[in-house]
Amino acid sequence: MNPFDLSGKVVLVTGANSGIGLAFADACAAAGADVVVWGRRADRNEEAGKRLRAHGRRVLTEVVDVADEAQQQAGFARALEAMGRLDGVVANAGTVTISPIVDMSLEQYDALQQVAQHGAFVTLREGARHMVERAKAGDRGGSLLATGSLTNFAATPFIAHYGAAKSAVQALVRSFALELGPHGIRANMVCAGLTKTEMVPFDDEHPLGREAVKKIPLGRMADPEEMGGIAVYLMSDAARYHTGDVITVDGGRMINGA
Repeated sequence: MNPFDLSGKVVLVTGANSGIGLAFADACAAAGADVVVWGRRADRNEEAGKRLRAHGRRVLTEVVDVADEAQQQAGFARALEAMGRLDGVVANAGTVTISPIVDMSLEQYDALQQVAQHGAFVTLREGARHMVERAKAGDRGGSLLATGSLTNFAATPFIAHYGAAKSAVQALVRSFALELGPHGIRANMVCAGLTKTEMVPFDDEHPLGREAVKKIPLGRMADPEEMGGIAVYLMSDAARYHTGDVITVDGGRMINGA
């Protein structure tokens, strides 16, 4: 028996049409899971859907803005109707804007919280509600996962609101793990290091990238696909006793205090 086999499981991933979210979804599909893809752009969702269907799995793509609670609740209802169940829910959707903290308006601060903090809370809560009801009917278990960042551990200039959101979600993950453990439901966070996504405006060859990778023991930025394995593990039965944790996948950046 392969403990990392996700056959028969259904995983919902928000912000899954690009970057780390797509890597999570793709890795889960390759491991045998059926996948629900949420994103705000229908064209990008469909591109992601084609990639995931190549693994021979069922894939549902939905346009959902996680900042809108009603949209999320309707999206969960459609996902459950189409797929029958959800074994894993990944709160990955996020955005970032740049501003010195003294110049940051409350509107700018709040707009990011609506997506990265409040949106993640609703995603995890709605996933948990389904899993709890299933557990009460005798079908225990499920895995909740939130995407964090290195701002969970160290401040980064000009994105204080982003760090605040990720730190808040980390606290939420601990509470989900504590309260839902009796139902066999697990909750964890993955903090990704510097990764080549649309949210990062440079790569290894850019002057900023060359400077950044000097602090990474592995000497390079991550490709999004390198984040997929940890999601498969956390969605799988191999992680059935793993909960309440914050896992760092950063090429060793946080062990380098420089």
